[in-house]
Amino acid sequence: MSNQHIINLIDEKRITELSETELSTVRAHTSACDPCRRAFEAAQLSALLLQERAAETFTAPAFFHTRVLATLRERNNANQPWAWTRIWQAAGALASSMVVTVAALAVLTFAIPGSPDPLLVTDIAANNYAEEMMLSQGELADDQVSDGQILKTLYAPDEEGMR
Repeated sequence: MSNQHIINLIDEKRITELSETELSTVRAHTSACDPCRRAFEAAQLSALLLQERAAETFTAPAFFHTRVLATLRERNNANQPWAWTRIWQAAGALASSMVVTVAALAVLTFAIPGSPDPLLVTDIAANNYAEEMMLSQGELADDQVSDGQILKTLYAPDEEGMR
């Protein structure tokens, strides 16, 4: 075994995981091989340091949790703009187009006088004609006009045949 070094065995497994036969093989080899003995001692020392370090308990300083959360809040508030600014950035184009549309409709409705609809004028004239005809014929009783009387007046043939 003096021709084969045990460094590969130490590298593959932890010292705590070596079996008794492997440990006896390592001890037998390290008695004759100085580089392997130093590597084995270093591995034992590393395992001991890691075991001691893992056994330590860490206690946070007073108010550590509060300071960390306060620092996180400060960073988040410094990086984020005000809530209304973020909302305007997201929906600014939509809101602007809605305001422009409402303004255009207001101008078209109130500022620019429109011509009356010819169909609407015809309907008003027909209703006025029907009321005048019924009044002249005396068919209105108690100023109540029925739908039948209006239709009869509107669609009854004139003396000329057509209106």
